[in-house]
Amino acid sequence: MKKGKHKKDPRFKIAEREAWIGIGLVLFNFIWWFGFAYGMGSGPADEYTYIMGLPAWFFWSCVAGFIVMVILVTAAVKFLFKEVPFEEGGESE
Repeated sequence: MKKGKHKKDPRFKIAEREAWIGIGLVLFNFIWWFGFAYGMGSGPADEYTYIMGLPAWFFWSCVAGFIVMVILVTAAVKFLFKEVPFEEGGESE
């Protein structure tokens, strides 16, 4: 295999783009979680507000964060990701 051959295959460009989208989603998820968990949860426990019996910081960081991420990942896969054949040379027969 010639060095640098994968640069000519357009599948690698698509895969790299989709990997960056995945990294962006992970970073967004971490910032969301960290911001709510430590932003709202760093105060005294007797000052917490509650949503559905859960501390608000936990609800927003874990419950709502999960729902937001499911929606974002679904949208990314549906609208940003492309179907790519695994076989070298195009579509399977």
